[in-house]
Amino acid sequence: MTIGQSMLPEFDQEMQSTRKTLERVPDDKWNWKPHEKSGTVGWLASHVATMVGWLPITINTEELDYAPVGGPSFEPPKVTNRKELLAVFDKESGAARAALAKVSDAEMLKNWKLLAGGKEIFSMPRVACIRGMVLNHLIHHRAQLTVYFRLIGVPVPGLYGPSADEAQPGAAEAAAN
Repeated sequence: MTIGQSMLPEFDQEMQSTRKTLERVPDDKWNWKPHEKSGTVGWLASHVATMVGWLPITINTEELDYAPVGGPSFEPPKVTNRKELLAVFDKESGAARAALAKVSDAEMLKNWKLLAGGKEIFSMPRVACIRGMVLNHLIHHRAQLTVYFRLIGVPVPGLYGPSADEAQPGAAEAAAN
């Protein structure tokens, strides 16, 4: 079993939880934001939905300059509603899973670089980049999105067990004993 293949069960679980979260993004709150310095619900949900697309980029390239001098900046897919959000997430997560399933250990251990304007932001083994800058980063922003949900009255999905909005039957009685 390769490193990538060993990551698939965790990947599948996180993508299932991410889709469960994205399914609850309300179109009528797309432009809501909790603070002037915060992104909107739509921006944050789009970031979560498209971030998994960084995984195949990391596997299939040596580096990415997201703002190259004299060239166009990296542009994530433009998403304007929940239907588009789920479609782009399904496409990106499918491509990411396929890339993870077939990548060799030798490729996972090679360094990958992120650049901005030709300047190195970081360089690290692909496996570390996928774990930290893609998956953990996605989980972080998914958690932020669930806080937005709480603030706008959307039931928070249970991601690692039931949430306060999805209590297990009998949980209150068990807690009281």
